Amino acid sequence: MPSTHDALPDDLPDDLPVPVDDGAADHLRGMRLPDVALTATDGRTVSLARLPGRTVAYAYPRTGEPGQPGLTPDWDAIPGARGCTPQACDFRDHHADLTARGVDQVFGLSTQTSAYQRAAAERLRLPFPLLADPHRALAMAARLPVFEVAGQVLLRRLTLVIDDGVVSQLFYPVFPPDRSARQVLAWLDGTRA
Repeated sequence: MPSTHDALPDDLPDDLPVPVDDGAADHLRGMRLPDVALTATDGRTVSLARLPGRTVAYAYPRTGEPGQPGLTPDWDAIPGARGCTPQACDFRDHHADLTARGVDQVFGLSTQTSAYQRAAAERLRLPFPLLADPHRALAMAARLPVFEVAGQVLLRRLTLVIDDGVVSQLFYPVFPPDRSARQVLAWLDGTRA
């Protein structure tokens, strides 16, 4: 039987550890996001603080590459580390549902470079751009939850619903990652009831 490191990045092991809410994102609820310019995979420069309307931005540690292991042999044992590709695919598969419910734009956000993200966005056929924060400018300014592994500081998985630059809803921790967009849709459906 293959190890989890031999599995495809969109396959989630049944025994993934569940991340716990450590309170590291509590300050984000109701926060006006800092005005930080980020490079998007579609070539634009985007500041989540300046976008009009409703934005959904999901943060993730890093998308994997097919056939490549995680950053460390224990990647799957780190709560919340594994599942970036399935999370992106869930947002891809439910993008039309989100826009039908009034979401004006969707973005993924990581500390990976825009060049790496472009390859991932193309490979996964994402209908929305990914935002690069390789120097952690937004992460530090907004005090986004992070963790360090293999000498890299990565974002913890979370999803923000942002209305005119203000965080109106927060999903943290996000688990399972392959249902992240559906968590947002359930919340959107509940707020319209």
